[in-house]
Amino acid sequence: MAGRAATSSAKWAREFLLKRVSSNPLGGAIRNCSSSSSTPKVPHFSKKGRILTGATIGLAIAGGAYVSTADEATFCGWLFSATKVVNPLFALLDAEFAHKLAVTAASRGWVPREKRPDPQILGLEVWGRKFSNPIGLAAGFDKNAEATEGLLGLGFGFVEVGSVTPVPQEGNPKPRIFRLREDGAIINRCGFNSEGIVVVAKRLGAQHGKRMLAETSGTSSSPSDEAKPGGKSGPGILGVNLGKNKTSEDAAADYVQGVHNLSQYADYLVINVSSPNTAGLRMLQGRKQLKDLVKKVQAARDEMQWGDDGPPPLLVKIAPDLSRGELEDIAAVALALKLDGLIISNTTVSRPDPVSNNPVATETGGLSGKPLFNLSTNMLREMYTLTRGKIPLIGCGGVSSGEDAYKKIRAGATLVQLYTGFAYGGPALIPQIKEELVSCLERDGFKSIQEAIGADHR
Repeated sequence: MAGRAATSSAKWAREFLLKRVSSNPLGGAIRNCSSSSSTPKVPHFSKKGRILTGATIGLAIAGGAYVSTADEATFCGWLFSATKVVNPLFALLDAEFAHKLAVTAASRGWVPREKRPDPQILGLEVWGRKFSNPIGLAAGFDKNAEATEGLLGLGFGFVEVGSVTPVPQEGNPKPRIFRLREDGAIINRCGFNSEGIVVVAKRLGAQHGKRMLAETSGTSSSPSDEAKPGGKSGPGILGVNLGKNKTSEDAAADYVQGVHNLSQYADYLVINVSSPNTAGLRMLQGRKQLKDLVKKVQAARDEMQWGDDGPPPLLVKIAPDLSRGELEDIAAVALALKLDGLIISNTTVSRPDPVSNNPVATETGGLSGKPLFNLSTNMLREMYTLTRGKIPLIGCGGVSSGEDAYKKIRAGATLVQLYTGFAYGGPALIPQIKEELVSCLERDGFKSIQEAIGADHR
């Protein structure tokens, strides 16, 4: 086992070195560009690039030496801890470039892979799907489904890709991502930049085919074996977040097109009507507009042919800037149409303290991260009451610790998502959150996640 891990580490370092030498550091490492007929030149690395490259290679070499004396679980823990050294170096890079670099690293397998099983106390079943843990990655990180395997391999219980629009679009002009590092926050006004449904469908189809091939060629389990957590993409659950094009005049048609092309690869689907960066999108959260939209999308999903597992659950992602009356309307629609779930919440256009004092706060866009925690959690608690605990809720906004995730669950979340916390904390944050969450559950005498859901309301 240790020998195989050492070989894998050496292979990883060799691939990384070859890639750095043969690719443009600002373009080729991020995009799959067409090859040139001319001989590639060795690029001139900036000081920041040399530091990042040196640190990463150093960790790979150290890992290769260390693994020869460590068992798999210990080495796995070391790899996640080692990312704490590399992750802060991403802060030296432009925010959007750092994001693209992180997605590329995950897509190439240049990130740790969690080999340690999740504690049983974290497992739960939602929509007939088994989650090994309730911690997921929110939409917006892997917009184009480039790195689902690598991201699920980090130990997330589920990963949500998108938002995906029917037609490719560039999104809003750059710069459009702004860090508020001292506040643990980010402001973005990306505007649904997407490679489009066709590209994403091809990627998800290839991944689905790869998994099916692995299952048929591997040793089949006996019927008495307990079902393992996971979904259509393999270990872990995959959600697909659907968006509309900026210039589209028929929002429902855009979401329906997403359902027809992507639902066969999704363990659940999300209608995103809450991004603040697409003009007019949030108007779809109105009672009549939302009811009409959900009916059309549900009909499109249900008219398709499905196997024994049935169609993927349909969720709606809402904004944190809604009034009590607007929340009541959404809850009424969700209950009446038997919506499968709600994600609470997207980014906020407000600037709660202490962010309001930050000069970057004047940038237009949605705010995410720690300052969003109280706003989104209070809204989550309110929606749990309005829906009487009958609809699974995904708590999203400001999660950066196991205690944060636990508070969301007690407030009514069945599952929890993070994004900005992951951007700042890196891969090491994932096992840390799960470990802290287990401690919170055991501290308060809960034997499972299911017992803790909505505990604040009892």
